[in-house]
Amino acid sequence: MNQAERNYAIVTASYWGFTLTDGALRMLVLLHFYSLGYSPFTLAFLFLLYEAAGVLANLIGGWLATRYGIARMLTVGLVTQICGFTLLSFLDPHWTPAMSVAWVVLSQGVCGVAKDLTKTASKSAIKVTQAQAKDQGAGQLFKWVAWFTGSKNAMKGVGFFLGGLMLQTLGFQGSLWTMAGLLALVLVGVVTSLPPMMGKSKASKSAKELFAKNAGINGLAAARVALFGARDVWFVVGVPVFLYSVGWTFPMVGGFVAAWTIGYGLVQALAPNIVKRSEDGLTREVPAARWWSAILAVVPLALAAAVAAQVPHLEWVVVAGLGLFGFAFAVNSSVHSYLVLAYAGSEKAAEDVGFYYAANALGRFLGTLLSGLLYQWGGLLYALLGSAAMLVICWLVTLNLPVQRSEAIDASAREKDRH
Repeated sequence: MNQAERNYAIVTASYWGFTLTDGALRMLVLLHFYSLGYSPFTLAFLFLLYEAAGVLANLIGGWLATRYGIARMLTVGLVTQICGFTLLSFLDPHWTPAMSVAWVVLSQGVCGVAKDLTKTASKSAIKVTQAQAKDQGAGQLFKWVAWFTGSKNAMKGVGFFLGGLMLQTLGFQGSLWTMAGLLALVLVGVVTSLPPMMGKSKASKSAKELFAKNAGINGLAAARVALFGARDVWFVVGVPVFLYSVGWTFPMVGGFVAAWTIGYGLVQALAPNIVKRSEDGLTREVPAARWWSAILAVVPLALAAAVAAQVPHLEWVVVAGLGLFGFAFAVNSSVHSYLVLAYAGSEKAAEDVGFYYAANALGRFLGTLLSGLLYQWGGLLYALLGSAAMLVICWLVTLNLPVQRSEAIDASAREKDRH
């Protein structure tokens, strides 16, 4: 194993540990507060600062990783997550509901910062290590990104299951302390194994320079807002509450969410075997992003029609349809995650990735907010229609993605000249 492969393996393993606890945290909070009688919209509200914090964390994290090194930012992200778990463990059951919600939202905000600092640093590390392993072929970057992203999401699905299991066996506070201890071990591994200055480069000197991305990065960021908003508008509140309302138990609902996430992650890891590759890394991959976006938009539209018609065994139709959604979404997401690194420059890859995942966090924030609102206004039907509308926007944006990296750079240069 050469140095690039070793660094890739260490970064992937450390992010697995982080994602395991991140998935468990979401299920811990969801199940614990639902058992206390909180409404679906309040449950969605608990995650809003978690998602909103990611927008700023990604932008700042990308800049900091470029200036101070990726390994250092991984360390900061892990330490921040441990602090978030510790804060949340101080929650007192005797507090008023308003104070409890405020404390959870604050703690979740800290964890949201940690998540996106860690993700930006980890994804940027892949670009840096791939640049050190060019002898492995043009397709190596896509394979590494797909495996990293897919395995991460599969691990999050395992985390959903473990969160429910730990809540039942260790309790809310005991679960948080256990997860903090696990992350402390991961932190030791990162500090002792990775070169501290890995990925360090000349960072942007101004906000204007930080936001001056090429046309490919800008287009993908816009598509990412719509793509992840379209997922979370049904995933956070709509479908779980719908399934519970038709008689599913909490373990059944949690099992479906975990199975969907694991399956989604496995498909992401297999994306390089599904999407045809090109020598330049863009001429086939960009059309694939357009094609899969169009396919994905059809699924929630068909499901909305089924819900409106109240077809027999509706819950199983919804589950099967969301299985199709998960497959197309996984391929689409994996292609996007690859393309952002294909468009990004090596010197400031962390900044480019941070900008892109800030858009990802914004999409999750909007989807989480709309998940509670649309379900409250019109049930699952409105949530699915909202998802379809966002996916049509995603498809329209991908039609303008550059098919060659030089086109992206030239378009950005022309835009700068206008100003």
